[in-house]
Amino acid sequence: MKVVLSIALWLQVASSFASSAPQYQRYQRSVSAPDSSGQSCVVVDAQIFPNAAPSLKDLRLYQDNREVPYAVTLSESAQAESESARVLNLGMRGRSVVFDLEMPDRPYTEVVLDLAGQDYLATATVFGSASLTTAPSTRLGEYTLFDLTTQHLARNTTLHLQESRFRYLHVELAAAAAPGAAGFVPTAQMVRGATVPPSREAQTIFTMAVETTAVIQRGKQTTASFLLPTRVPVERVTFVLAPTFKGNFSRDVLISAHPEGASASSSETASGTILRVHLSEAGREIRQQELSVPVTIGSNLQSAAVVEVVVENGDDAPLPISAVRLEMRQRKLCFNAAVAPSPTLFYGDPALPAPRYDYARLFTSVGTTHAAMLGPQEVNPRYKQREDTRPLTERHPNTLWIALLVVISLLAVVAFRSSKVMPR
Repeated sequence: MKVVLSIALWLQVASSFASSAPQYQRYQRSVSAPDSSGQSCVVVDAQIFPNAAPSLKDLRLYQDNREVPYAVTLSESAQAESESARVLNLGMRGRSVVFDLEMPDRPYTEVVLDLAGQDYLATATVFGSASLTTAPSTRLGEYTLFDLTTQHLARNTTLHLQESRFRYLHVELAAAAAPGAAGFVPTAQMVRGATVPPSREAQTIFTMAVETTAVIQRGKQTTASFLLPTRVPVERVTFVLAPTFKGNFSRDVLISAHPEGASASSSETASGTILRVHLSEAGREIRQQELSVPVTIGSNLQSAAVVEVVVENGDDAPLPISAVRLEMRQRKLCFNAAVAPSPTLFYGDPALPAPRYDYARLFTSVGTTHAAMLGPQEVNPRYKQREDTRPLTERHPNTLWIALLVVISLLAVVAFRSSKVMPR
């Protein structure tokens, strides 16, 4: 048994932690911090992802051969999701629908009303108050809500406010005009609820990953294709229209992605709508535009991917799309520029584990940060390939089984010989 344990221990020697020495990193980029008085952050661009290890775990900063702690941030809204606003005191006052909304206890800039019905034009007058026991004291504005379904355009039921924190909103909903047919009258049954998105002041910031101007027409479809590099995340698709185009439209969009060389049947898919409504109805200006589609593709693909973005034009003329962009949520690498005013970023060593810095655990983005800049990607002139330091059992997975079989055979021989010399 001691022989077996000795061999097993020899074969199961723990691997040593991979050294983070910069000579094992294939790529490097200079980092310049114009203001070295404190915390600086540099945007992580799409060029890093295909050459770095998965999850960017091999990123290392060095200043004069000394490793510099850092933290990576991911842009996201302060509130992860929309919240519901409770509808109170719903009823009619003459030909107007009136109701109160109990708002979440946080700043907000938009309220999305869930309204039933279609083909209408309405106005919503909004007041803010701290309590339901007192009359609304602050008029927040009058907003145009509409549904232009019969015109093959969009609908809008969003109240675009200045950032507010009123505990309650009082809403008076009245007819402005009917775009399709006269006589539209709002009813209390139209109001089905309300949601409160994250404040515009806390919205996600995006960075462009890939852009193409090669937009082609295929029948009733406008198509843009991309070759997305390995592991580059895509979290939004944005369309750029010709600046001279002023038309109104609403188009469905289909996005698909599949690994390069694989069949399209294994693709990830997503869909959305882009739209623009700039017109005047019943003396009221209607303004709405959405040229981006949220999507999550590519981040889990461990090879390059083919991404296709298709705009369905139907019987309408194709849109004058000048460019299509695949975008990712902005990621920043932050460090103390007072300690490292001009560090170098190294990456390209998949053997490295993710670092653990106290700086990252204690990091907060609150306060003043200075923008740093990344230099161009270069091959590390000191690069040398790392020796394989994996345990013997990982480099030669069959060795353990062979050794165990040898040991078992030896033990069997010993047991057989012992049995022959034992007295009967």
